[in-house]
Amino acid sequence: MFKKILVANRGEIAVRVMRTAHRLGIRTVAVHSDVDAEAVHVTFADESVCIGGSAPDESYLIQEKIVAAALSTGAEAVHPGYGFLSERAEFSRACTLAGLTFVGPSPEAMERLGAKVDAKRLAVDNGVPVCPGYFEPSATLEDLRNAADQIGYPVMLKASAGGGGRGMRVVRDPAHFDQEHELAKDEALKGFGDGTMMVEKYIERPRHIEIQLLADKHGQIATLFERECSLQRRHQKVIEEAPSPVMTSSLWEKMRGAARTLATAAGYHGAGTVEFMVDAEAGEFYFLEVNARLQVEHPVTEAITGLDLVEHQLRIAAGERLSIDQRLIEGDRSAICGHAIEARVTAEDPAMGYLPSTGKILGWAMSSDPSVRSDSGYERGSEVSRFYDSLLAKVICHSQDRASATSMLRQALCDTHILGVKTNIEFMIDVLDHPEFASADFDTSWLGRRFENWTRGGGLPRGLLEVVTTATNSVSTGGMSGKTTGAFDLPDGFRLTQKRA
Repeated sequence: MFKKILVANRGEIAVRVMRTAHRLGIRTVAVHSDVDAEAVHVTFADESVCIGGSAPDESYLIQEKIVAAALSTGAEAVHPGYGFLSERAEFSRACTLAGLTFVGPSPEAMERLGAKVDAKRLAVDNGVPVCPGYFEPSATLEDLRNAADQIGYPVMLKASAGGGGRGMRVVRDPAHFDQEHELAKDEALKGFGDGTMMVEKYIERPRHIEIQLLADKHGQIATLFERECSLQRRHQKVIEEAPSPVMTSSLWEKMRGAARTLATAAGYHGAGTVEFMVDAEAGEFYFLEVNARLQVEHPVTEAITGLDLVEHQLRIAAGERLSIDQRLIEGDRSAICGHAIEARVTAEDPAMGYLPSTGKILGWAMSSDPSVRSDSGYERGSEVSRFYDSLLAKVICHSQDRASATSMLRQALCDTHILGVKTNIEFMIDVLDHPEFASADFDTSWLGRRFENWTRGGGLPRGLLEVVTTATNSVSTGGMSGKTTGAFDLPDGFRLTQKRA
C-alpha cells in the first residue's frame, strides 16, 4: 500500500478520499488555488501545495503543476477525485510517465471509455444497446445539424468529454440548434477543455440508472448493483438512491451483463460507473456513458454493500486483488443490505432559477444523528466561491427499506443548518414529501414538471412565520461579523421540523 498520496481535487471529495487514506495510515497531500488556501481539504491534509490562481484553468486543471506537486512532496500516487482532470487520459499518462501511480483506469481504458463518442462506438461494436445518434469525434456543426434532421427532433446535444450535466442541451426546434450547440460547446470548453460534441435522439421521460463497477488488474469485475439517479434538475442529479425501486431481476441481469461487457472490452480497472437510460415499463435500456472515476453519489452504494470504494480504488491501484464477498462480484442481489438515499446540498436558490449563492458561511451544523452520514468540504468560516461547483455537502441515510431511509433523510435535512448562503434544503424536503416520490413514480424530467414554479415557504402560517423570523434573526454566529443571509432567509435551513410538524 502507498505511504503518501496526493489528492488532485478540492471540496468534499478531497476530504472524503483523505479520510479513507488516513484510516489506512496513508499520508495525504492537498493541492489548492489561491482562494482555497484555508479550505477544509487543505487543513485536513498532512501537507499542501499552492498550484495557482482561483480559476480552475489557473490551478486544478493544470496537470503539470499537480504532477510537480506530487513529485516535490514525495507522493507515490495521485487520486483525481471527480471532475477537473479525473477523466483525462493525458493526465493519467502524465502521472505514469512521471513515475506516479494514477488511482484510476489506464490511459488506454480512459481513451476507450472516457469520451462519450468513443464509448458509444465501443458499445455498438460489442452489442450493447445505444440510443440512435451521431458519435463522430471530428463532427462539425453542419454534421451534427444534418444528423439531428435525420434522427428527428427532439435531440440531445452532449459534450463528449466530462459529465455532471454540463455541455448538454435538449433541442426541440431545428431553428434553435446552432444557438444551443454554441452554448453546450462553450460549457464543455470551460468545464473540460474539450468542445467535442455529439447528438442523439432525446427520449422523453426515461429513468437514469447506473451500475457501479470495481475491477482489479487481475481480471475480476464486481458489479455492485445500481443507483437510481432520475431526480435531476437540468441534467444535474439532486437526490440518488440505491437500489433502484423499479429494478427487476431480468432487467438487472441484462444491464449487469452490458456493464461487464464494456469494462472487459475496454480493459478497465479501478472504480467506474456505467450509466443507462431506462424505459422501465418496456424493460429496455440504452447505454449513455461510462464515468471512468468515482461518482458523487458513490456513498449510497457503499451503504448497501458495506464497502469503502475509495479503499478499494487504492488497493486496486497498488496491484491488489479484489477481496470481497463473492456475491458482490457476481451481482447477487441477495447481498444488497437495505436501502440508501443521498441528497446533495448546494449553494443555490431554487426559488430564483437556481441562482448560485456565494459568500462566507456564518454558521454550519449537520445532523447529529450518528446513523446519518454527512460528507462535506465546508465548515463555519469557509468561503463559497464563484469559481467552483455549488455542492456544499452530501447527506446520506441508510435503513432497512426505502420508506424508512427517506424518513431519515427528511429529518436529517431538517437538522442541517447553514448560515450565510442560500441552499436547496427546503426544496429537497418538498421533493421527498411529494406522493409521486413516495411511490417512485418519476423520471428524469419529473422535477422540471412538478417543481418548475417552486417557491420557498409556501403555506407557512403567519404566526409561525413570525416565530421563525425572530429565531432566525437571533441565531449566534460565534462572534463572526456580517449580515446573516441566504440559507437562513426564512425558512430555509432553520428547524424545518417546526414548519412541517
